Amino acid sequence: QLQLVESGGGLVQPGGSLRLSCAVSGFSSIYYSITWFRQAPGKEREGVSCINNDGTTTYADSVKGRFTISQDSAEKTVHLQMNSLKAEDTAIYYCAGDFFTSCPFREKYYSYWGQGIQVSVSS
Repeated sequence: QLQLVESGGGLVQPGGSLRLSCAVSGFSSIYYSITWFRQAPGKEREGVSCINNDGTTTYADSVKGRFTISQDSAEKTVHLQMNSLKAEDTAIYYCAGDFFTSCPFREKYYSYWGQGIQVSVSS
């Protein structure tokens, strides 16, 4: 089973940047998808960005051109670089993973989750 631990959240002003990291352990397959989700107060959890084992990436329309997902295979870490942050990016961010390559943005497909980390964008 996968273990996922997020880091890098915090408070940033609008227009600023943050980099989230998700340390992943427990791989038992070469096939995987690691997805960042977020949940804002009073809203449903939504998919933000995903990367799979062959490096294919997907993004929600709301973050395209501002967020970049990447992976460091040696360190078994997935990063989410978030630039030009807006107040509406404020949420708890979760990384989730499972052993398939399709990168769905539906939380029900993922068996393994991190504990979540707060990102707040405010002046």
